[in-house]
Amino acid sequence: MVMSFRVSELQVLLGFAGWNKSGRKHELLTRALHLVRPGCSPAIQMKIKELYRRRFPRKVISSTDLTMLHMQGGALPSANSLAQGAVCHMGYDTSASSPTVSSSMLPPVPMLGPKHETDLSHLTPPIHPVHPDVKMKRLPFYDVYDELIKPTTLASTNSQRFEEAHFNFALTPQQVHQILSSRDILPGAKCDYTVQVQLRFCLCETSCPQEDYFPPNLFVKVNQKLCPLPGYLPPTKNGAEPKRPNRPINITPLIRLTSTVPNTIVVNWSSEFGRNYSLSVYLVKQLTSVTLLQKLRAKGIRNPDHSRALIKEKLTADPDSEIATTSLRVSLMCPLGKMRLTVPCRAITCTHLQCFDAALYLQMNEKKPTWTCPVCDKKAPYDMLIIDG
Repeated sequence: MVMSFRVSELQVLLGFAGWNKSGRKHELLTRALHLVRPGCSPAIQMKIKELYRRRFPRKVISSTDLTMLHMQGGALPSANSLAQGAVCHMGYDTSASSPTVSSSMLPPVPMLGPKHETDLSHLTPPIHPVHPDVKMKRLPFYDVYDELIKPTTLASTNSQRFEEAHFNFALTPQQVHQILSSRDILPGAKCDYTVQVQLRFCLCETSCPQEDYFPPNLFVKVNQKLCPLPGYLPPTKNGAEPKRPNRPINITPLIRLTSTVPNTIVVNWSSEFGRNYSLSVYLVKQLTSVTLLQKLRAKGIRNPDHSRALIKEKLTADPDSEIATTSLRVSLMCPLGKMRLTVPCRAITCTHLQCFDAALYLQMNEKKPTWTCPVCDKKAPYDMLIIDG
């Protein structure tokens, strides 16, 4: 096990044991092998198993691997032999008597997704759960009907730069009917569906609902067809790496709209040390700015007394301040469209009196979702909007 570790894992192991973790790889490996001499603590053994599972998440820890934790001191390879590159990776039998490699000893090909969960029930659980408790942030312009693939970890499974993961999902007859019956012929003979299959990526974090976030160098194939991704944004400064706008991907045009044949998704991305991503697929209904405005009106209009109280509060002299506010100027013109306000609106988190037009604000975020207050430049998400009476 220890001999298959990379420098980063060796350093973690030595640091855990309180040993010096600086030096070249062969020096770190020699120190680490001294840790697993007979009589090493159970805590060290558990740490080695944990690091090994992180290195090969789907690999079965065999009895041969476990015996390596109890190697005799005389069996340890010398630092010189390690320096000469004679490092044998565990999982490969190097003896002349048995040239064939057992399939259970090889790092397996990663197969993720709901359709493969049952196949992995006999394997050691990975250090990163297949289905972590990741929650995606709700998108105002989409109502979620179903979860086709729940958030699934895109974990690094080997030391290669580029990773690949496979997913399968199938639509039910009802879901196929929902999509087909939502077909909308738009002006210009463009066909679109308001009920869509939506692919989302995010960081694999469970601390709070996650926003969309693409892994680096992302490529997605749906049913063997390359999926178009949002175009790169122009770099903000010279030399900066161009980035894609992080948003959900509508993969409906590439989906097999049948309940008899499953759909496949193949994801390629660049692995990053210490950072994992999550993938999920949903059946959603796309909403318009008109619908969101109706929902906002249905929430009700904030009582004018709230604004009167806010005005009085701002005009009340503060005894601790040398500057007194004697007047407040508010424009009836929307700062976005420079036209008279029709639906005066602001976020409940905003401290200013100035409003903007709700209809125009929703239209702008329908085209490019930023959800930023045009008055104070602070976040003004849809759920925080109120119509000022």
